[in-house]
Amino acid sequence: MTTPIVQFGTSRFLQAHADLFVSEALKTGQAPGPITIVQTTGSKERAGRLAALARPDGFPVVIRGIQGGERIDRTVQVTSVARARSTAENWNEVREIVAEEAEILISNTGDTGYQVSEDDLVTDIPLSFPGKLLLLLKARFDAGGRPLTILPCELVSRNGDVLKALMLGLAAERVKDDTFTMWLDKRVVWANTLVDRIVSEPLEPAGAIAEPYALWAIENQPGLRSPCTHPSVKLVDNLTPYEKLKLHILNLGHTVLADLWLKEGRDPNETVREILADASVAARLDHIYQSEVIPAFAAKGLENEATTYAAATLERFRNPFLNHRLGDIANHHREKIERRIVDLQRWSPSVSMPELAAISNQ
Repeated sequence: MTTPIVQFGTSRFLQAHADLFVSEALKTGQAPGPITIVQTTGSKERAGRLAALARPDGFPVVIRGIQGGERIDRTVQVTSVARARSTAENWNEVREIVAEEAEILISNTGDTGYQVSEDDLVTDIPLSFPGKLLLLLKARFDAGGRPLTILPCELVSRNGDVLKALMLGLAAERVKDDTFTMWLDKRVVWANTLVDRIVSEPLEPAGAIAEPYALWAIENQPGLRSPCTHPSVKLVDNLTPYEKLKLHILNLGHTVLADLWLKEGRDPNETVREILADASVAARLDHIYQSEVIPAFAAKGLENEATTYAAATLERFRNPFLNHRLGDIANHHREKIERRIVDLQRWSPSVSMPELAAISNQ
């Protein structure tokens, strides 16, 4: 068995995004091959998910929503995952797969996935994702160092650039091999990507419920290997407009609602759709979009794009089929405020944003 795609992360998002796209592309011969999923956290409660992800009959992803005025309610069986392994239990095998088989690495390791502690790299198997990735890439280099494309899907601005800088720094500090560092710099393609799909609920033991809208924008560069050819996967010359629209409209809207939900101590199980049924909440979010967010984009020459995307976002938030819990969105709330609100203020400093400032300054 050969799996040219290796995915770090078992999230329901990746199941309904990358895994689904590759599964559909494989049916028409438009993907390089199947996926090995790698669990990096050692979380015991996800052990059952690992086994279910690699079942020969696949796992279900339910697509529900309104698209173009048409009601969508269908189930797709995702069969792109050939293996599922854990770095805690299968470290040597994972190292061999990355060294010998992989052509593309995908990651989605959560909101704090790039953090590295002082003592992280002194263990045989580092705790952090960057620490693990460093050793896996060194194994590939030692095995001949074939080119590799890395597609990070973390919600970090210019995620490929950020991860590359982090890994070059770790390599210089920990490995101290100039030829390895040069290989990381010149032979590994670190792609900037943007992912956009609301995946509201997990299915057990594997699978998810997601909206019809989906986008995986990948900034093209020489040597980049695409994970598949699919209508939702777009190779673009400049990722910034896609990134800013999604981060500072859709993601920012989620964080504004989560902040209100936390401050008011609302129903623990309340969803995005339900909170927007409160007219005062809906009016507040719309006011923030119209008076603070869209003017920030207008200052950058993107007013029309922002207006269109904001309208589509509110429609997606009200999807009658999705139960997107605010409790899930509120995880890592402080980090999300920094990336989604504070970064907007920095990006467009000439625009007054008093309501967003009240959230970011708390």
